[in-house]
Amino acid sequence: MESFDAAGEGLRRRGATRIRGTDLVTILHSGIREAVHRLGAVAAVVYLLDEDRNELRAAMIGGGPPSVFTLPGRMDAEAPWASARAVVTGKVEVLADPGPGEAGRQHMPSYPYVALAAPVISERHRFGAITAVRLETHGAYGTADRTALREIGDGLAAALAELAESGAVVAPGPTPLLVPILSPETDTDMPGWGIPGVPGSVGASLEYPLRRLAEMLNQATTMDEVVRAARSYVVSPFRARSLVLASASEGRLWVLGHCGDSSGVVRNVHGIRLDARTPAAEAVRGRPLFISEGRLPAADSDIFDDESQAEAYLPLSGSRSYFIDLPPTGGRHAVGVCCLSFEGPRDFPPEERAVLSTMAGWLGAAVKRVELSAEQRAVAESLQRRLLPSTLCEVPQLTTTARFRPATGTSKVGGDWYDVIKAPGERVVLVVGDVEGHALESTAVMSQARTAVTSYVTEGHSPSVVIDRTGRLLAALGMEQLVTCCVIALDTADGMAQVALAGHPAPLVQRPDGTIGTLEAPANLPLGVTLSHAYEGREHVVEPGSVLMLYSDGLIGCDGTDPEVRARALFGSSSRETGGDLEQLADDLIADVLGPHQRRDDAVLLLACYEDAGGEGSQRAGSLHIQQRDLHGVKAARAFVDDRLNSWGLAEVSDTLRLIVSEIVTNALIHAGSDVDVRLRAFADHVRLEVRDSDSNPPVPSPLALSEEENARAEHGRGLLIVEALSGQWNTSPNGRGKTVWLDVAVPDA
Repeated sequence: MESFDAAGEGLRRRGATRIRGTDLVTILHSGIREAVHRLGAVAAVVYLLDEDRNELRAAMIGGGPPSVFTLPGRMDAEAPWASARAVVTGKVEVLADPGPGEAGRQHMPSYPYVALAAPVISERHRFGAITAVRLETHGAYGTADRTALREIGDGLAAALAELAESGAVVAPGPTPLLVPILSPETDTDMPGWGIPGVPGSVGASLEYPLRRLAEMLNQATTMDEVVRAARSYVVSPFRARSLVLASASEGRLWVLGHCGDSSGVVRNVHGIRLDARTPAAEAVRGRPLFISEGRLPAADSDIFDDESQAEAYLPLSGSRSYFIDLPPTGGRHAVGVCCLSFEGPRDFPPEERAVLSTMAGWLGAAVKRVELSAEQRAVAESLQRRLLPSTLCEVPQLTTTARFRPATGTSKVGGDWYDVIKAPGERVVLVVGDVEGHALESTAVMSQARTAVTSYVTEGHSPSVVIDRTGRLLAALGMEQLVTCCVIALDTADGMAQVALAGHPAPLVQRPDGTIGTLEAPANLPLGVTLSHAYEGREHVVEPGSVLMLYSDGLIGCDGTDPEVRARALFGSSSRETGGDLEQLADDLIADVLGPHQRRDDAVLLLACYEDAGGEGSQRAGSLHIQQRDLHGVKAARAFVDDRLNSWGLAEVSDTLRLIVSEIVTNALIHAGSDVDVRLRAFADHVRLEVRDSDSNPPVPSPLALSEEENARAEHGRGLLIVEALSGQWNTSPNGRGKTVWLDVAVPDA
């Protein structure tokens, strides 16, 4: 290694190009302009050491886009990169070539520039380095180029030394100065970009989709939004046929999103091992590939099509910057890969590769952010759902169903809950509550409130006493969050309903004649507030055939209208369309909060249909609980269905329902991995079967007509096709901690 003193002596012997100027800006501009013109460079930069002499910072960059935006703004003075090495060694350094690809494979470096760095060192001062970059198509740097840049660096050193000895400060500013230096000799014409013959037009045109992509990715919060941004500003401007984004995890590639004619690429990429000899896997290992035409299948794989087409495989580095002095294989962890395919053969000009590589870095950062947000949200939702009841209490005279939708405007947990509790005697207690805020504290308070309400209900207290004692308990525990709550105790023997509210919306009731009313009760204050008087409630008589609706305010939102008026309108319009089907009614009611706008609050819905205690239908219901991994669970479900239907005189539908329950329970035990509850209810003209488990993902029938991508998401086997063929109607309804698959089978001659 050439010492610092030796470098200064060499400078005195060689002499230096005379760079004139009276201030730092003029001197730097003169040197950069000379480097661009003498070396045919597309950009040049002068790095100066900072005050601590530990870091090199870009003081001035000259050239045109996109090359000027690929230059790093700073680097460690001891970094193993060309610019830093030039300062340490006092020699001209070249960016190391990452090396050629395998025989028969077309590799192109994602950074299409060749960098040359020369020290800016005088006898008494070590200032930094000057680096020039030019397109790889211009050829390697020869001896004349090295000599020219060394002379320019020596001239800069002499001028800066003279400036420093006059008392001026020679140091980089807080941000580099950018100087446009455009010349026809260094500008390239590419079809589809800019105006031919106009210097800088191509680079400026390439920069537009790059900047617009950055703006859209900064606002993206979901993978769909990331793919939408890529479709608008990667696929469209580069005329790609398809784009696929895949993440690397658990030793394999998993497709996150795609657009265009991408089914073949998805099939080839999804699930492949990271050590496979495929272009996508190789790109994740840090080796970008630009394949101009055709492709050869890997030696140990024949998954690729024979179609001749251009392709690009870019590592999603998860970083928004690309350092020219850092070889593609060094130091950066790829979070995935971006796969692009094009119609037929095409070239990848150097400037296009530079922009695509930068775009891949930004896409990687967006993918990493969205995946992290999704993981945080999944953990938050899982915690909140685990605190909700796994099943609802069932009695012959009361049919219940519930829905829970977490807020989408935040990744934090909330505190909404619902419950159906069997109380002493013939009473069933319905509960809906809401804890303010979205934080772990809200969930903790919800757990405490729900436990307290359940305990006091089980002891046999009335709703007003339940919320009174719960409120006093929360206040004594020093809870800071307010809790609203609605509690209804319904006596299924005579329809007497006791209602108590704690700052919560009053429940609604749809009577048998279709009219909708409110079960009024004193509003009271939210739980957790110290009161000098007890909470009050009110009694109502609920007619058989009525449907009760309890909800949290997240269901109706905040659009300026009266919440009760909106809830009535929502309840009325949905119930008319569903014809009394409780599950379908719940789906229609909750669908209003599943629109395109973000929900800033959780939504909870609890419906209960009260049936005549003396009616025939009330006695024709039964349920079966199957434990997780019960090897005889399917057999028990078939026997349960057969026994109940025979006892009700409905043996004619037994064979059909036994086959259906066998398929659904099998799916639930295999895919949900939880306990399974089976419920059977007979009505005048049909029999309803419900199967509940703890997996909120809906089952998907997988007919042979579905595409490969849809089949990948479908349930294994074709069992749900049987369900769809034999049942009059079927659907799946997610609740707080799982889902209910329900269906109706018509009773012949009913």
